[in-house]
Amino acid sequence: MAYPEVVVAGAGLEGCEAALQLAARGVPVRLMEMRPLVPTAVHRTADVAELVCSNSLKGTTPGSAACGIKDELACMGSYLLDAARRTAIPAGGALAVDRERFSAAVQDLLDANPLIRIERAECRSIPAGPAVIATGPLTSDALATELARELGSEGLAFYDAAAPIVEASSIDREVVFAQSRYDKGGEADYLNAPFDKESYEAFVTELVGAQRVIDKHFKRSELFAACQPVEEVARTGMDALRFGALKPVGLTDPRTGRRPWAAVQLRAENAQASAYNLVGFQTNLRFGEQERVFRMIPGLEHAEFARFGVMHRNTFVDTPHVLTRTLALPKRPQVHLAGQLTGTEGYLEAVASGLFVALAVYAELAGLPAPCLPRHSFLGALFDYATDPAT
Repeated sequence: MAYPEVVVAGAGLEGCEAALQLAARGVPVRLMEMRPLVPTAVHRTADVAELVCSNSLKGTTPGSAACGIKDELACMGSYLLDAARRTAIPAGGALAVDRERFSAAVQDLLDANPLIRIERAECRSIPAGPAVIATGPLTSDALATELARELGSEGLAFYDAAAPIVEASSIDREVVFAQSRYDKGGEADYLNAPFDKESYEAFVTELVGAQRVIDKHFKRSELFAACQPVEEVARTGMDALRFGALKPVGLTDPRTGRRPWAAVQLRAENAQASAYNLVGFQTNLRFGEQERVFRMIPGLEHAEFARFGVMHRNTFVDTPHVLTRTLALPKRPQVHLAGQLTGTEGYLEAVASGLFVALAVYAELAGLPAPCLPRHSFLGALFDYATDPAT
């Protein structure tokens, strides 16, 4: 059976997974990506499947939701999960990847399939269909305006943030020690910068008073709850961070033989461990303030920043009230949305939505029933919740 070409707008995680799943079923795909012609506030490259925030795809502990989603994606033949596992780097109990190798692995998969052609162009309007809009939270203004007009909703957005990355060579290894929390994974999976009480309180005081890029008086409801800027968490109380991202439980400072008062964890960014991400340090601070304040962290006094943390505005649609159960536009059922644009959050969730939507598009083209995931499964529960008006 000859299928029409499907337009997939956006070569992020969800778009690449959707394109690969469709092509695997004999459907030709035109994969559109606006970068590098149209840059975004947080992307650093024009690579497909670029991870703009953390390089972690969450935990691998059996029995956890994150592990359950991975298991189901593996059973369904997820291409990007396989690419992630092939480019994994040590990260204790988490699946973390080398960003560049991961993107390259996905690019290789796309290049190897003759049914996929990549077009470097901005998708400025809703495709006629069949199509998948997978442009992510940083959807261009032109397309976001079209979607708002189509769906009758505007102003759906929140603020998200990314953490800084420091050069490994600038970290003082006499102070920072290698250890995974509770000794999970390998010995050197994480580096830990230990605070004593005095240095921790001085750090928090400076962090709370530091200058920000976006005015500190924006509404807290506009912040994404799962990715709060570190300074916003600190504002809630002196001990908030050491009971959160800087919690020292499961760690022992080899210099003292005791648990530190608080600790910043650093996770390797690549297989060479040439750069480290400050875990949980999403921030809205000005670049100069990041240098000043974050160099107060023990062992980072001379830190060189490979990337500063940034805060940006994310766009999404009110999925439960404006999309169908298969994430399609009600008035244009051949057009589906996928990824964080639909209001779900997380790398794995983006991959899952790309896979799910690809199955829906293929079913329509082949005259098959729409995919229906069991509600008691992890992915079934995810999409049931995401599309249920009661939520």
